[in-house]
Amino acid sequence: MALSTPAGAQALTGDLFNPQAGGFAPKNPNLRQVAQGAQGNAGKPADDTAAPPPPAPSRLGAIPTYGNPAGFGAAVTGYDSFGRKKKPKARPMARPLPGGPLRGPLTNNAALPPVPAGPVAGGPPKLAAPPSASAAGVPVPASAAGNIPGQPPRRRLPIDTDPFGAPGIYYGSFLSHAAVELTGGYDTNPSRLSPARGSAFWMIAPELVVTSNWTRHALSADLRGSFTGYGMTLPPDVAANNGAPMNIDRPDFTGRVDGRIDVTRDTRINGELRLRVATDNPGSPNIQTGLAKYPVYATTGGTLGVDHDFNRLNVAVSGTIDHTSYQWSKLTDGSSTSNDDRDFTQYGGIARVAYDLRPGVKPFVEVEGDTRIHDQAVDRYGYLRDSDGGYIKGGSSFELTRLITGEAAVGWLMRNYRDARLSQISGLLTSASLVWTVTPLTTAKFIAASSIDESPLPGVPGVVTRDYTWQVEHALRRWLVATARFGYGTSDYRGLGRFDNRFTVSADLVYKLNRTFQIKGQIRHDWLDSNQPGFNSNATVITLGVRAQQ
Repeated sequence: MALSTPAGAQALTGDLFNPQAGGFAPKNPNLRQVAQGAQGNAGKPADDTAAPPPPAPSRLGAIPTYGNPAGFGAAVTGYDSFGRKKKPKARPMARPLPGGPLRGPLTNNAALPPVPAGPVAGGPPKLAAPPSASAAGVPVPASAAGNIPGQPPRRRLPIDTDPFGAPGIYYGSFLSHAAVELTGGYDTNPSRLSPARGSAFWMIAPELVVTSNWTRHALSADLRGSFTGYGMTLPPDVAANNGAPMNIDRPDFTGRVDGRIDVTRDTRINGELRLRVATDNPGSPNIQTGLAKYPVYATTGGTLGVDHDFNRLNVAVSGTIDHTSYQWSKLTDGSSTSNDDRDFTQYGGIARVAYDLRPGVKPFVEVEGDTRIHDQAVDRYGYLRDSDGGYIKGGSSFELTRLITGEAAVGWLMRNYRDARLSQISGLLTSASLVWTVTPLTTAKFIAASSIDESPLPGVPGVVTRDYTWQVEHALRRWLVATARFGYGTSDYRGLGRFDNRFTVSADLVYKLNRTFQIKGQIRHDWLDSNQPGFNSNATVITLGVRAQQ
């Protein structure tokens, strides 16, 4: 049925631009409750001239927010991907104001409390901390500063106890320390002759120390060398009659590379490679007469072994091999003689058992056996120089509250020769390497060593050598270190009847300019007292040099 009243179109109102639910509907629909003011005029249309409602807030220029931050739903005990510790949120509790009543928690719609009159309780107001010296500098990245949320703490570097020590250079996981010393001086008797002949000299001494920084296994290298040049050349007649060469320049090098493989927690494989380059000591009877210069010898060798810990008991077994070869001797007349009869190879084995008696004290027993085989079975004088020998010693390693550290032992060494004309050699063995930290500024050291060395002299099977060194080092200042050293040694030439006493006294002073450069000075006096006349000698050495290190 059609209605008699005319139909009307929907009127446009201000709700057209209000994006809300029902925005396009009439203000007063028949099915919706009208405004409170229109209840008294029921049946009349609402006034369209009333002020429209404000528009919705604009989203133009606003930064959108997507999702929730990490760890938003972790609550107090949930999982947080950053690994941060959960702290329960404390509710703001009511607290009394100074000089006022108790107030409740503040909200955005609450009014601030009145400022109390009179002096503020607790003293004058605190001033802000002054800015640091680096406040205006370049900011440190968070990754370097270690303050990224969830980042594990960085491992602190060990404290550097030597402010003038070489910092070193890292090459991956290796720390390298390199240095070189340039020294000049004067030696009153470089050839250790009687009578003495003095000469000025110079010396260059480079060194390199490399150590690994691994959690397991280890590898290190220690290389030290020197070359000493003199400004003197002995006349041919003096060199021929006194057993000293005309040119007394000589090199010296000691190198060692050590390695360790940690197979298990209690089992390790140890290895070592070594090289020694030197000459016979000046004044030694082993030096030929009529030499133009010292013949250089080189000793190369290695050690390979394994040690295992049985609770407190440690057992170590290793094998050694060393080869010594000499250069040909150059004589003053221009000819050369062979030293092949002095070349030999030594094969040996070492067994050591140690027991950890208590912290800092570890007694041990060590046994060594070796055989020496010469490249030529018969030497220039017709002697068979091959021999068998070894030693046994017992001692202990020390680490008493880190004040006394090192090792000391006493034992017996012996050597038997294939030639019946060469007598057996045996004697007391002493070895020690102790460091005593008397005070933080004073350190004392004691070193002892014993060995049976080869000799080319006819009828002499070998030389029993013992050396003892005492040293005291004191830091007058952190940058000024003084060292006093005293050494005593003996050389027993079995079969020759010669016994030499060697003494040395020295005083060193090191001035450390910085971590890179040092100035070093030394005065040393050496003298040799022999039981045979004509072989005593004295020498005073004064040196001054500079050391560069990194």
